[in-house]
Amino acid sequence: MKPVIFYSEAEAELEEASDYYDMRRLGLGAEFETAVEEAVSRVSQTPRAFAAHGDQGLRECLVRRFPYTVYFFERDADIWIAAVAHQSRKPDYWSSREPE
Repeated sequence: MKPVIFYSEAEAELEEASDYYDMRRLGLGAEFETAVEEAVSRVSQTPRAFAAHGDQGLRECLVRRFPYTVYFFERDADIWIAAVAHQSRKPDYWSSREPE
């Protein structure tokens, strides 16, 4: 199991989506965060089990129950989360992000 590091913008995307879901229904934001945490846990346990996205080494993990995808790079020592992106909004806006 590798440690996970969130890119600052990916962390902001997670918080923004959580706030949005809480505005829709109290507690739904926490459910969204739990679903993302579960996706990130799956990624940290078996990063190579997820489909490649493009040819830069980026991979993707779908978030269960919500229309979001976690995009990440597996590095030698850790997993770097590039984006927590809605599946229908602004496709590939995050594709130029690289590990810090």
